[in-house]
Amino acid sequence: MRAQIMRVRTDSAPQKVAGAILYEVQEGSDVQLHAIGAGAVNQALKAIAIARGFAAPQGMDLICIPGFFDIENNGEPRTAMRLIVKTV
Repeated sequence: MRAQIMRVRTDSAPQKVAGAILYEVQEGSDVQLHAIGAGAVNQALKAIAIARGFAAPQGMDLICIPGFFDIENNGEPRTAMRLIVKTV
């Protein structure tokens, strides 16, 4: 199964991210949301909650598996959140 990677920022619109999540899981993909910073993580979690609400009437349930990973951002090492979204 392929995984679609989406980068979420503090100014990302949760409704739009939720729509993108739902589209990808309907196509059979897992989704990885990558977020750096509290604001971005907040937007990502809102998007997952909204996507679950969109998926429920279709008989789908989404789960989220959180984790961390290290990246380099502007030459600085950073720790980012990886939120994997899958259907059950």
